[in-house]
Amino acid sequence: MSVPTGFTGAGAGHFVGIDVAKHKLDVAVLPARESFTLDYTDEGLAALVARLAALGPALVVVEATGGYERRVAGELTGAGLPVAVVNPSRVRHLAKGTGTLAKNDRLDAFNHALFAQVVRPAPRRGGPQERDELVALVARRRQVVEMVVMEANRLKQLPAGRARDSVAKVKLALEQERALLDKAVFELLRSDDGWDGRLALLTGVPGVGVTTAATLVAELPELGRLNRRQVASLAGLAPFDRDSGTLRGRRFIQGGRKAVRVALHMAALTAARCNPAIKAQYHRLRAAGKSFRCAMVACARKLLTILNGLMKRNEHWNPLPA
Repeated sequence: MSVPTGFTGAGAGHFVGIDVAKHKLDVAVLPARESFTLDYTDEGLAALVARLAALGPALVVVEATGGYERRVAGELTGAGLPVAVVNPSRVRHLAKGTGTLAKNDRLDAFNHALFAQVVRPAPRRGGPQERDELVALVARRRQVVEMVVMEANRLKQLPAGRARDSVAKVKLALEQERALLDKAVFELLRSDDGWDGRLALLTGVPGVGVTTAATLVAELPELGRLNRRQVASLAGLAPFDRDSGTLRGRRFIQGGRKAVRVALHMAALTAARCNPAIKAQYHRLRAAGKSFRCAMVACARKLLTILNGLMKRNEHWNPLPA
């Protein structure tokens, strides 16, 4: 088992990786190849912030670990440190690519630091506590919507009786909770000038509603700061090749942020009817013999490209050419 070595020529500065567990934090620094462990407590977090603030790293990478990483990322971001929360599978693929097959907490921290140094993921933005609350509210709304759909399906299958009445009551309660969550998300977005401005830009595009805009603000903060290929890859809407030799395989999409991709797909369904740019794209692809699914993926990607461009230029939607 060997610790990943920092890549020379990757740029000056320190790159930090943090492996977050329930009760401890393993921290690694490249290219110095230093490491240390802290307890995941108030005192441990304070010590972590102090040590990294003194170090002044170029980037800190923390992997998404089911919620344990949120407080760590929030504390570091609040201290003004550049922090990126990344998908653990991306870090693992890089580790395998460099020949690191062993896995433990200390080694994972070094792999996170290596990922920071080589890949340079975009650091998160915005107030950490407010963003975490927004992400949690949007995720909770998504869960409630899924439960509403499940109860609605059960309602269709049950005959009249007490079981059906019970399902109807639960469905009504869930719908009321969804309305409360919609209000909470909207109020939180309006409470921040930056978010409110992004909300106005996004919802100004035909097909994009408040729910889609909230999902993009919460779960795709990089929107407007990356090029169209990078943001499509983050959303899981970038086509990947499957070629070998003279064989040209079928292109496909995979990975990315599922919640963002689903939200854009639903928005594209509406935009294909009311947004002139997306509508023209949809009919052109269908006329060319593309399947409905293929056409909708392309429309979702085009919609994302439009939104990314508007956010980058800080411009409102204008259907007419400049």
